[in-house]
Amino acid sequence: MDDHSLRFLKDMLLAPSPSGYEQPVQNVVRTFAGEFADSVTTDWHGNVIAAVNPTGFPRIVLAGHCDQIGLQVKFIDDRGFVWVDGIGGWDIQMLIGQNMVIWGSTGPVTGVIARRAIHLLSPEDRKKVPEMKDLWIDLGVKDRAEAKQLVAVGDPVTFELGFRQLRNNLACAPGMDNKVGAWVVFEALRLVANENPLAAVYAVSTVQEEIGLRGAQTSAFTIDPQLGIAVDVTHATDCPTLDCKQYGEIDVGAGPVLYRGPNINPVVHAQLNELARKHEIPVQPGALAKAASNDANALQLTRGGVATGIVAIPNRYMHSPVEVISLTDLENAAKLIAQFCLAVVPDGDYTPR
Repeated sequence: MDDHSLRFLKDMLLAPSPSGYEQPVQNVVRTFAGEFADSVTTDWHGNVIAAVNPTGFPRIVLAGHCDQIGLQVKFIDDRGFVWVDGIGGWDIQMLIGQNMVIWGSTGPVTGVIARRAIHLLSPEDRKKVPEMKDLWIDLGVKDRAEAKQLVAVGDPVTFELGFRQLRNNLACAPGMDNKVGAWVVFEALRLVANENPLAAVYAVSTVQEEIGLRGAQTSAFTIDPQLGIAVDVTHATDCPTLDCKQYGEIDVGAGPVLYRGPNINPVVHAQLNELARKHEIPVQPGALAKAASNDANALQLTRGGVATGIVAIPNRYMHSPVEVISLTDLENAAKLIAQFCLAVVPDGDYTPR
């Protein structure tokens, strides 16, 4: 990955984006896309839509959601402790002992989440999994008045954001789900912009996927595409305690995953596989026997139906502060999607037969 593309990824991961609060990361996306796209727009929902050759045909939409799970300030008590609710799907145990940031109107405010020390827990309490209502954020303030100078009800909260590179070109950060997907579709669009596509290619950094695939639904309705590819993370199974017989054999660093199943158009899937072989891009097979829990679900059902594919990025420890992905997988996913867009012709037939 070249320095410019890596900087784009890092800037995305360092920008907060809980569902409904995606503006900081969308600023990063707009700046990057503005370097090469024929048009860059933001709809009233918050989706950033960039196009290359917008008068071409057919229209292809590449969707990667930029929102991450987060928290929201619900109440500030007399001592200045902050009580929160969850945005998206949380394993509450991931929050205990974490450094947190509240993104207030005057800037980021650091805090911590903990619980009673183990010395003060009864044997029964030690065995219990806490609920969101049992946790609070400590800002280090004296009282409610001081806290309210810094944060307000409704402010979004994230883990402390960052980026750490690991061995073998792996990287770790909160929010890999799914800023890496948004990175892939915009990097693919950049590669397409260097060529002469016949199709109109739209990359969308979609919002609010974590609370119901909402941005994909609205942006796809506007674009009215014939073809679509959703890029999201998927569970890697190359770590302890995960059963490949149940979840499939998916390794970090072995290539993006090309899923098959009812949410995937078989012609799109076959073409992606053929292009991967032709261009020597490693991919992994995946099986999805139901409607996807990502933007592909909304894409496929847009208007009269969209021929949809899924290109997924293997991710260890999803919805945690230490999500792990392979930078090589990201590059290969972008290259494959770019080749797909360049191979689409106006009279192509994606009717399942």
